[in-house]
Amino acid sequence: MKTHIFSSIVLTFSFMLITMGGYTGLVWGIGQLAPNQGKGITIQQNGKSYYENIGQTFSDDRYFWSRPSAVGYNAAGSAGSNKGPSNPDYLRQVQDRIDTFMVHHPGISKAEIPADLVTASGSGLDPHISPQAAYVQAGRIARTRSIPEAEVQKLVSKHIEGPWLGLFGPSKVNVLELNLALDQQ
Repeated sequence: MKTHIFSSIVLTFSFMLITMGGYTGLVWGIGQLAPNQGKGITIQQNGKSYYENIGQTFSDDRYFWSRPSAVGYNAAGSAGSNKGPSNPDYLRQVQDRIDTFMVHHPGISKAEIPADLVTASGSGLDPHISPQAAYVQAGRIARTRSIPEAEVQKLVSKHIEGPWLGLFGPSKVNVLELNLALDQQ
């Protein structure tokens, strides 16, 4: 029995070193290869620093609205709502978002509202919206800022990112970059 206890202890500590030290070091090393050494991509403008790859709230009519967040855009608590499409609370929340959107966008029908403007992403931190979600907001922004809608739509077109490698994922628009560009006009 003594021979098995010693080998069990050695094996336990060996695996602790591998999983706690080795795996952690491997993940940290891969993070060092990422842009900004895994600390996130930041944008500096007007003396402020913004994280480009984390969704942020924009509720002013002068700006493009982000995709809703189930965690209030808190990067420390990234998560979805875990409510299914038949959950009454979830359905009420989506309906409230639709009603709010329609109040701020007169003349747009319920069918024209893209789903990504009324449903939260799985992480709750998605910094992107679909091009359709950006275009449908152009009228509101043009009215609020007293600029031609065609100018706002042209700005949206400039900020559309295509699928990764031209194959993977949908086209998308980074809301923060679009709003910062809007402020620079």
